[in-house]
Amino acid sequence: MRICIIGCGAVGSLFAAHLAKAGEAEVWAYDVWKQHVEAIRKSGLRLSGAADFIVRLNATTDPKELPRCDYGIVATKAIHTKTAIEQVARIFDQNSAVCSVQNGVGNEEIIAEHVKFVLRGTTFPAGHPIAPGHIGFDIKGDSWIGPFEPSHTPMQKVEELAGLLTRSGMKTIALPDARGAQWTKLIFNAATNPVGALTLLHHGAATRFGPTGQLFNDLIAEGEAVARKIGIELHGDPRTLVQKGANAPGKHCASMLQDALAKRQTEVDFMNGAIVEWGRKVGVPTPLNQALWALIKGLEHSWEDPE
Repeated sequence: MRICIIGCGAVGSLFAAHLAKAGEAEVWAYDVWKQHVEAIRKSGLRLSGAADFIVRLNATTDPKELPRCDYGIVATKAIHTKTAIEQVARIFDQNSAVCSVQNGVGNEEIIAEHVKFVLRGTTFPAGHPIAPGHIGFDIKGDSWIGPFEPSHTPMQKVEELAGLLTRSGMKTIALPDARGAQWTKLIFNAATNPVGALTLLHHGAATRFGPTGQLFNDLIAEGEAVARKIGIELHGDPRTLVQKGANAPGKHCASMLQDALAKRQTEVDFMNGAIVEWGRKVGVPTPLNQALWALIKGLEHSWEDPE
């Protein structure tokens, strides 16, 4: 069994490290972050925080070095999905399956343009880069995966990958329909990420501060209304995810806040933008998500030094 982690940033590194440590599969990591890959090749991949260990695995910045793989796990930022899957598509054949564990919605459709079998997924564990080759494991949690409906991926493949991940220490639940889990995480992300990026508050602080905590709830209510109109039954309550994140040790910063501090393009189009777009399609107003989408796009525009 051979698995390729596509995008070995914080979340991708969590999956790569656990799978490599378990030793059931040959693990390859592909990322364009050269210093990170070089450090992994030289000294191994280190996790610290919720888990603390160093493990050896194959890592490369050159997609030509990647061998044929049985499974792929895409963990890039959503804005990089198209480029990443185009670069690695040749390593997957008619029997391979590729799973997205990314933020937002719309990634599976992009992957399916290049791969036969696609898995819809979402994950709660979170981390942050400490240094090249070293990832801080901030928050433990479950992952949920299921067939991407148009690809007709066999449930056996979903269960096999979920079993590998769970035995490695990354608990993963196989679902016949993973849309509810994905939308639960989408609504959670669309509430917490832009607020964190705009206020510079870490997740716990933003949850406990009255005005931003209420904004979380109001944004969640908008997302829930859209999901109900589409006919998606959520897999749990996004508010529970908010509280779980707020109660985690340390001061975890949302990924969009990390992007904003580094002046990197965010995933807001795949989060709030997606909720706004679906709201338009089904006739559900989403003024708060629209406002936060516009504010984050304005923040990104400010980094271009506009006149």
